[in-house]
Amino acid sequence: MKKTVCELFAGVGGFRCGLNDIKAVEDTSKPEKWETVWFSQWEPADKKTQWAHDCYVNRFGTCLDLKGNDTTNCDINAVDKNDIPEHALLVGGFPCQDYSVASSLATSKGLEGKKGVLWWDIRDTLEAKQAPFVLLENVDRLIKSPASQRGRDFGIILACFRDLGYTVEWRVINAAEYGYQQRRRRTFIFAYREDTKYAETMKKATKYNRMFGVEMHRASMGKTIYTEGFFAKSFPIVEEDYKKIRITELPSGIGELSEGFSFPFENTGVMKDGMVYTVKTTPDYHGKQITLGDIMEDGDVPEEFFIPEKKLYYTSPDVTHSDETHGKLPDESRKTWQYLKGAKKLPRKASTGHEYIFSEGAIPMIDEYDKPARTMLTSEGGFSRTTHIVRDKKTSKIRLLTPIEMEHIQGFPSDWTKECLVDGEKVEMPLNKRRFMMGNALVVNLIAQMEPQLAEIIEAE
Repeated sequence: MKKTVCELFAGVGGFRCGLNDIKAVEDTSKPEKWETVWFSQWEPADKKTQWAHDCYVNRFGTCLDLKGNDTTNCDINAVDKNDIPEHALLVGGFPCQDYSVASSLATSKGLEGKKGVLWWDIRDTLEAKQAPFVLLENVDRLIKSPASQRGRDFGIILACFRDLGYTVEWRVINAAEYGYQQRRRRTFIFAYREDTKYAETMKKATKYNRMFGVEMHRASMGKTIYTEGFFAKSFPIVEEDYKKIRITELPSGIGELSEGFSFPFENTGVMKDGMVYTVKTTPDYHGKQITLGDIMEDGDVPEEFFIPEKKLYYTSPDVTHSDETHGKLPDESRKTWQYLKGAKKLPRKASTGHEYIFSEGAIPMIDEYDKPARTMLTSEGGFSRTTHIVRDKKTSKIRLLTPIEMEHIQGFPSDWTKECLVDGEKVEMPLNKRRFMMGNALVVNLIAQMEPQLAEIIEAE
């Protein structure tokens, strides 16, 4: 089987960089190990310029659908999934939304996904193209959402895979726990069709037989989770007693699941034949740890990234908390990083009129060199508690991260997002957009670590 890929919600190409071991911009001129036959990237918030799509096209070029049209920058909801070229592997980092469904007795399936909920476009693509293998990425809270019905959304996703004839593995992976440069937890989903050679290989490796009883299935899925499965081989974990694995069965109807299903999914698990097997696992990694200091620039950094002293502190640098229960601080004090990142106590009033004291703890003001970066968000660089502040390696002055450092935190090549191809012309991407792109991306290193296993599986088909 050829290593062909369809990349949905492609962003600036994180999956493609990881699959093809792209470590520098120049690597895009080399032959790719994986052929991307089609991709989709459309950002409804970008009214004039589709920055992510145009960055992707600048690095890789575009792809035509089966009718010869370029639909890569169309709303995926409006794309005819039958026109997508055939592919061996479907990948995507789809947005986390509410996946509840509305029942409709007028349809044979009894289902209608809420408009705008992008999981259903993945499902429709799977139904139309029947990709043998799937690799998806989402936020770690996916397996727990929504708060009012824990696990419902993930249960719906698993049930959709079940109904389409797939077995699913999932793992919540913190990149830093496998030696990489960011403490970023994300849910990864690997699915494969039951009629693949790989499915038969897994049955033999785990001694799975659907006629066996629950305890035999627990042992079989335990082998998948701890030693034989896709994630077990890509990201080793500490092996524990199979009896810790919790089991549940998904309701047969997705409408029923949407209305009443709730289950505490753990960070690792398998869904096979509608049965869910899940357990909390611990990474087994003892190698090198890449830190923030390792990926920071050590040369001259433009002055615009440095923070003026008056914006850093409003009082002694040793002060890490503020108490405003007896009086509000001046606005100029509140507009400092010291205040923003420090512990606080201040009076608040609820909409009901109830008065209370709001409090929050302090977080380190300056991110140290000797640890992996904290999770980078789309608000990176803004006046926010989550923004990274670092000590410049050359001058020791305090500053924000540069675009190259943000790219390195996500495992992208230097200046990957510097330029876009807009209407045939190269245009420099604005700084705020470069920050957004990296806050929205995945850790490319993780995909690169999965690639050898993916290649082995697909080449064996």
